Amino acid sequence: MNGIEIEKVLIPQNRLQQRVSELAVEISADYRDKDLAIVAILKGSFIFAADLLRAITVGATIDFMSISSYANQPQSGVVRITKDLEESITGRNVLLVEDIIDTGLTANYLLRVMRERNPASLRVCALLDKSARRIIDLPVAYRGFEIPDVFVVGYGMDYQQRYRNLPHIAVLTGESLR
Repeated sequence: MNGIEIEKVLIPQNRLQQRVSELAVEISADYRDKDLAIVAILKGSFIFAADLLRAITVGATIDFMSISSYANQPQSGVVRITKDLEESITGRNVLLVEDIIDTGLTANYLLRVMRERNPASLRVCALLDKSARRIIDLPVAYRGFEIPDVFVVGYGMDYQQRYRNLPHIAVLTGESLR
């Protein structure tokens, strides 16, 4: 695909599943006896969010938001909501589930939008944290893995809508990624 190829597996499937289970134990303990509303950001987090939801042992609902970057500038943090929540989060304990946080700009925008809806609490759960690229100090309550500044695909994450179906996280290389 135009010189794009998988360089290596960064996080194997068994390690992903183990870490999702560990995160679910933490989340279940923290949200015991609370009204938990999971908000997953499409499309990248859908596999992670599904696995996480199945592993959480407390009652929870799930809803989805989809966003798009303006002017095809994904690192700008300027986004628009293309699919909004179907249920109200007012007065609920909200867990924002993201596939990856790098600069923090997009997640910061989403947190601002959600705070305006008056949740009882609002926390972030990110499968991957690429803190080397962080521009905004962002509180990530639940972190799956810290990763280096590489382009990753798999487990829901894509490059031009491809590779989402990989059961692991892989590093993608190629000239057009630069």
